[in-house]
Amino acid sequence: MATLIWMTPSAVQWSRWLLDSYRHWTGRELIERSGSSEAQSRMLFDAPFIVVSHGVEADPILNYGNQRALDLWEATWNELVGTPSRLTAEPVNQPERERMLEAAKSRGFFDDYRGVRVSMTGRRFLVENALIWTVMDTAGSTVGQAASFSQWTRL
Repeated sequence: MATLIWMTPSAVQWSRWLLDSYRHWTGRELIERSGSSEAQSRMLFDAPFIVVSHGVEADPILNYGNQRALDLWEATWNELVGTPSRLTAEPVNQPERERMLEAAKSRGFFDDYRGVRVSMTGRRFLVENALIWTVMDTAGSTVGQAASFSQWTRL
């Protein structure tokens, strides 16, 4: 059930890594960090802005999208998670997307990103003022990259 995704142990753990890594790289909190890990996972899933992430595979696979991301990408959790991250951009925009991800990887984060993305149904939208950051586990190992933004325009 999509409304309970935030409760799964893997989503709770990933949410904690997303939040801790965001704070590590930016010095700020993505959401208010109060309550249990489960409560924070729910707050992140229900946040009024987009949060989406992928792992560290050779061809990175999406592994998280909060409810706003699912809505924007016009997908269910099961449709979004497991999709190659590169497919969120049209082929013509993939090289620019790769350059931005590399910049985020070398610095830990990249802010003020702007680019065109495409939903699962093929609808295009322009993302503005996105922040991309490296996701680390509790040992400090890189386990993925994430993006957050609240500004987009359907094209």
